[in-house]
Amino acid sequence: METSTPHSPAPVQSQAKFAIGQVVRHRFHPFRGVIYDVDPVFANTEEWWLAIPEDKRPRKDQPFYHLLAENETTYYHAYVSEQNLLADETGEPVDHPEVAEYFDDLYDGCYRWDAINRH
Repeated sequence: METSTPHSPAPVQSQAKFAIGQVVRHRFHPFRGVIYDVDPVFANTEEWWLAIPEDKRPRKDQPFYHLLAENETTYYHAYVSEQNLLADETGEPVDHPEVAEYFDDLYDGCYRWDAINRH
């Protein structure tokens, strides 16, 4: 296990906490979604990152997840840091219209990857 000393930066996290197909929710904002891709560290634009208020800006040295996301009014794609996600414990499916393009059935909070229809 990696450790840091007071004079060294925190170690980069090497493994994602959440899995492709897993249903998650945002820690602070009212949306949930299913993970369809994972970046081991931040891989979006600097402009995107700087647009986040500094006091809420996530660290770049952690996994970032691509979600088929939904809230009460719309469906969209979201890019969310691991620190801002929680496992969704509702057991409810994600109604995003693209879910069927990526996944098969929902089982125990996780969708099975659809290898035949995979992009």
